[in-house]
Amino acid sequence: MADTLNSTFYAMRVFLVLLALLAGCRSTPATSDSFTTREVRLPDGAKILTEIKATNEDRAQGMMFRDSLAADRGMLFVHERPGTYGYWMFNCRIPLDIVWLDSGKTVVEMSADTPPCKTDASQCPSYGGKQTSQFVVELQSGSIARHGIKVGDKINF
Repeated sequence: MADTLNSTFYAMRVFLVLLALLAGCRSTPATSDSFTTREVRLPDGAKILTEIKATNEDRAQGMMFRDSLAADRGMLFVHERPGTYGYWMFNCRIPLDIVWLDSGKTVVEMSADTPPCKTDASQCPSYGGKQTSQFVVELQSGSIARHGIKVGDKINF
């Protein structure tokens, strides 16, 4: 009986310690968003909170199936190395502005007001990918004009 009582008491102590640890984790201010987003500063000083897409799977998903994009939000695609990266708008529901940056974060190519592709995937055109880049930023359609972004500008993140 004493052994059973000691085992029960020990199990309760372990449970309470784990519960206290979990409660402490809840009060941590970091969220999952803080690990998957980054603030991008456009040449005019505007701040855009972007979702980071750095894996092949995340980059392939991109902005697919989204119905809207706020003016202060976007997506930052990070490629492992510089290359020529064409983008398409298959399964995108909204037009986007697409900006390609080299490894120094200088704008090397742009596609303003890029329309969604409403046909079969095989019929969707590819945009960009003519200049060597390492980063691509997708913004709300009209952002290139609204913020005066041009080839040669620096975008910071």
